[in-house]
Amino acid sequence: MVPQLDPTIGSSPQLSPELDPMAESRCGYVTLNNLVSYLGKKKREAIGVNGGVTHLVYPGAVHSRFEHSLGVYWLAGAAIQKLKQNQGLELGIDNFDIQTVKLAGLLHDVGHGPFSHLFEREFLPRVVSGCKWSHEQMSLKMVDHIVDEHHIDVDFEMIKKVKGTREKHFLYDIVANGRNGIDVDKFDYIVRDSRACGLGCNFEFQRLMETMRVLDDEICYRAKEYLTVHKLFYTRADLYRTIYTHPKVKAIELMVVDALLKANDFLEISSSIEDPSDYWKLDDSIIKTIEIAPNQELKESRDLILRIRRRNLYQFCNEYTVPKENLEHFKDVTPQDIVCSQKNGGAILKEEDVAVSNVRIDLARGRHNPLESINFFKDYESKEKFPIPDNRISHLLPACYQDMIVRVYSKKPELVGAISEAFENFQLKTYGIKAQVHETPEKKKRRL
Repeated sequence: MVPQLDPTIGSSPQLSPELDPMAESRCGYVTLNNLVSYLGKKKREAIGVNGGVTHLVYPGAVHSRFEHSLGVYWLAGAAIQKLKQNQGLELGIDNFDIQTVKLAGLLHDVGHGPFSHLFEREFLPRVVSGCKWSHEQMSLKMVDHIVDEHHIDVDFEMIKKVKGTREKHFLYDIVANGRNGIDVDKFDYIVRDSRACGLGCNFEFQRLMETMRVLDDEICYRAKEYLTVHKLFYTRADLYRTIYTHPKVKAIELMVVDALLKANDFLEISSSIEDPSDYWKLDDSIIKTIEIAPNQELKESRDLILRIRRRNLYQFCNEYTVPKENLEHFKDVTPQDIVCSQKNGGAILKEEDVAVSNVRIDLARGRHNPLESINFFKDYESKEKFPIPDNRISHLLPACYQDMIVRVYSKKPELVGAISEAFENFQLKTYGIKAQVHETPEKKKRRL
């Protein structure tokens, strides 16, 4: 049976009653009010692949952030409908709440920039000193801009509630749960990305949707689903390790960031982040803009993009996992660290020859156990919520909740050997051991 949604904002008299049914790969058919569809669709269609540049390594990962937003919209509606079915009178859930949560799901990522997190985490900190900008805050600005710019007649109170109020805090946890990290945003991208990239996924979000209850304004889960919750965070970590931070994916990301950095002075890319009317125009097509521009000022950026097209990527030299006892005080490794570790003789390395990727993979709560932030209940008659310590469930669960992986790349193929050796020297100097998993292949070291 194909799941089909009722009209999204149809109950609001200010909006057009026309409906736009869309076939969506993960959800089946989703029905949207056409104005609300436009509100979310314009930005998300431009943003492109949900995982940034992942599709250049995993060709099946070509779904857009708009598709993801449709999925979050659908799941948000299903989740609040389930809560209303089980506790509607007790929680005072009305149709206004339902429409607001759906709208929040549709618009939750509208503030993302080109290549999603790459723009916010890798590019902006390099060009804006002390940058505090976030896509979440830009999402709020973008919603106001879209409503005003396109004269969309939408209930002001609904927009205000989408942005967040202190009432019914549990409603906001459905889409983006800052308390414990369990939300329908993760439900969608974990299943969607696993399928697109050919990974198995044994996490069943349906079990959590069926068993969740609200106690003291907090969404809690039945105690017997403890391991299902753990699978959510473990599967997410596996996606990060296998897909999002794949060595080739990170190599391409490093090259895209360098291309944007070299083009920034001429195109003033970073200047658009404060004004929604300018930011609206900024999306993944910035790469095509650079690629086809004839300006001499963009030549270095064009050359980097051409290298990506020809698969002449930054060469992976090696990686190591930071020892567990050093995680707490770890500082990001820089190209300068590697260059300063080279020995006399041989090629002379410069910082611009080296690229370093510091990859953090965790269970969504840094070095802490995410399950410590989650409350459970015994059965559906119970009004008591409680956390469950790991040792009460299984001794097979991890004792450490974060990996820190340092990867080093050579921007020039002929320097792979010299950079690999300097990287080994850095490890010996820092930890007294070479913690890398494998040696750099000899054929790479000898490449000229």
